[in-house]
Order: sequence, then structure tokens, then C-alpha cells
Amino acid sequence: MPERSWEVVIGMEVHVQPTTRSKMFCGCSIAELNASPNTHVCPICLGMPGVLPVPNRAAIEACLKTALALGCEIPRHSKFDRKNYMYPDLPKGYQISQYDLPMSVNGHIEVGGRQVRIRRVHLEEDTGKLVHAGDKLHRARESYVDLNRAGVPLMEIVSEPDIRGADEARDYAMELQSVLRAIGASTADMEKGQMRAEPNISIRPAGSDELGVKTELKNINSFRALHRAIGFEVERQRQLLETGGQVVQETRGWSEPEQRTFSQRSKELAEDYRYFPEPDIPPLELDRGWIEQLRAALPEMPSARRARIAAKLPASLAAILGGDRELADLFEAAIGRGAEALSTANWIVNEVAPTGKMPSPDSLAELVKLVDAGTITRDQGREVLVESVETGRTPAEIVTEHGFTQMSDESDLQLLAQAAIDANPKAASDYRAGKKQAIAALMADLRKRAPHANPKLANEALTRLLE
Repeated sequence: MPERSWEVVIGMEVHVQPTTRSKMFCGCSIAELNASPNTHVCPICLGMPGVLPVPNRAAIEACLKTALALGCEIPRHSKFDRKNYMYPDLPKGYQISQYDLPMSVNGHIEVGGRQVRIRRVHLEEDTGKLVHAGDKLHRARESYVDLNRAGVPLMEIVSEPDIRGADEARDYAMELQSVLRAIGASTADMEKGQMRAEPNISIRPAGSDELGVKTELKNINSFRALHRAIGFEVERQRQLLETGGQVVQETRGWSEPEQRTFSQRSKELAEDYRYFPEPDIPPLELDRGWIEQLRAALPEMPSARRARIAAKLPASLAAILGGDRELADLFEAAIGRGAEALSTANWIVNEVAPTGKMPSPDSLAELVKLVDAGTITRDQGREVLVESVETGRTPAEIVTEHGFTQMSDESDLQLLAQAAIDANPKAASDYRAGKKQAIAALMADLRKRAPHANPKLANEALTRLLE
């Protein structure tokens, strides 16, 4: 029998921690990584009786900015709801979330030339964290609860099932991260738990319009893990269906050490959560004037900036710069000061980005022009860049102080080239016999005589004399 063809169908739920100083409904500060357990808590986020939650305006603003950046519709009214479920990391026994009146609906995002629809962007609070103690033989003997994270604001961005594979799911998450960073809604650092992806995955026979039974993968915290987890789950479902089995709707986890998904629990439905309006928070009326102010203040989106940068650079460089707001800002500011685009991009990608230390646009532009003009070598340029970032001094000042200026006088270089040829007659003879690589020995001799000789002009001087 011919092998059956399957189509992958993925809808994404992405949880994002907006940039705020306090939690969603109380004044507790956001705990830093590795903070002592249960030190950023209060009666409100612990769910004590009689307390009243108050929504965080900064979190609402971040959610609305995200929704607007994704082209969503913003309703006039929204409300919070109670989502009831009993887990040890949820001290109240319910989570304050949004159900039928979210902050926004019906948006979209461009991914690889295709449009992925956004169903909704809404706000909720995070849960606490369970820490399991034990050993490999007996597994977890004890579990501890750290509630520092309980009540931290979360945006949930829910897509329609428009994604068609692991590559596209990864690219979707990366584009979403770029948008969030561009608008300042979140730093969306997956390693720090500020952005977590939860793909809902199913497969169906190619050409079918019916959706298959889906599984949800929970709390994936890197783009690589997202790609691998989806790839594994698709193959697991394919093998199951092709051997006569059935896919069960469930929530699964991803084991990075074992590179596999594993069952966690059966997937709850909306009715299992017994949603009802949060009685302690009145419905919200979202002021139209405020919405339009937020819309007008949005910066250029990463896709538009990438398109503009791509007109000046190879696609690989444009993708790197266009995906990072800080690097793109530096690039455009430096070329605006007269630095050549390709040289500037290469300096940023190869020298600036790996260190994470940003020079000023003026300094970078000056440095690029010094190297491109042959005033200093690229190796000297690296030294100048480091010192300029560390001290704040201009590249020109550093070049003058260290005497880095290259020898570029043609008559001086011709004398040095002749001396190198006279000292290396075999290399000169080999070059004239067609062994062009022999010029390297002549260049090495010339550079010993004059370390600051302009390599391009020195090479040209040697070539003239040899030919």
C-alpha cells in the first residue's frame, strides 16, 4: 500500500509576562530569578479571605498594545472571570482570567509570507510553582510550593489552527517575540520564563477539512524545544494512527533529556473550569481615546523594518538585524551618519552582537569609516571598538593615541614591497611561475617590516612589482 499522506494542524497558545513592576492584582513586586521562595507574596496573591484584587493598569496597557500590534479588534467592554480548578500551586482554588469578553479578538500576524490568524489576546494571572524533591529510584518524595510567581500578570495570545508544521510554529513564536520586544510590551525571554509556548497539535489525512484529535504540549521554554517537541509529537500521532490506534485528547509535557513527549493529564474542556464573572472586579470600559493614543504610539513593526533593511543587505544579515530592535536601531543610526551599510551590518553581527556591548551610533559609524578607508586594519578596529565601548572615547582619539594609523603612502609601500621581494627570491619566482599563493610569504615579510602597512595597498604594490 502507498504511504498515507498527513497534514499537520497546529494552534498556538503563548503565555507572555508583560513588563510590569508589580503583580496583576496586588502590589507585590515581581520576583527576580532564584529569589528565596515565598518572599514576594501578600494576602491578595495568596488568596486569603476578604481581600480585593485591583487590576494592574500597566499590564492592561501592555495587553492592549500587543493586541493593536497584531491587528486585533478592541471591544468597548471587557471583564475578568474565575477559572476554577484545584492544583497545589493555585492557592485560591481558582485563577482570575478572561473567558467570553477578552481584551481583544480577531487579529493576525505574518509568518513566512503567510497570515496566521489571532483568535484573542487576553489577560490573566500566573500560578505558583511546584518544586519536587526526591531521587531517581523513588521519584518525588516531597513537593514544595513557591508562590512568588502566583499572581504575576500573563498575556495569553491564542492563534487559530493555521500553522502547518514545526518550522512554521517556531517561526511564529520568534516573530511574536520580535513584535513584543519592538513595542516594549515584554522582553519575552523564554529562558527566564517570560514567554512560554503551548502548541495544540493534530494531524489529518491530506486534503481533509476535518480537524483531528489534538494534544496540547505545556510550557515549552525555547524555540529549539518547541521545534523538536512538535516534530516528535507529529511522528507519535502518525505512527499511532497508522497502526490502528487512536489519539487521545490530553495534555502532554516535553522531556528535553529524553527528547520525547509524555502524558500529564486528560485535557479539560471549558465547562470543566466552571467559568463565571469575577465578582470582586467590575467590568472594564476601555476608553476609545486611550486606545487610539496607544495605537498612534506603536513603533514600526519588525516585518516592515526587515523589509526596509533587506533592500540594503543580504537576506541573512537583514534577518538578524531586523529581528532585534536594538541592533536594528544601531544599524540604521550608524548608516544615517554615513557608514556603508554592508560593512556596518557585518561589524554589528560579528563584533557587537556577540559581546552584547553596544557602541554609540557615532562611534560605530566613525570606526566603520576608518576601517573601510584603510586608515586602520580590521584587527586594530576590533581593539578600538572594545576600548571605545569601555571608555566612551571616540575611535579617532584612540587611533591617534595608539598610533594605529596605517601606512598608505604608495612610494613608501613600493620600497617595502621591493625589499620583501629581494629578501624572498624563491617566493617571488614561484609567484611569477603561476603559484599565486606564494604572495602570502611576501606579504608576511612586508608586514614584519611595517606592521601598520595598509594590507590592501601593500598587496597591490607587491603585485605590480611581480607582474
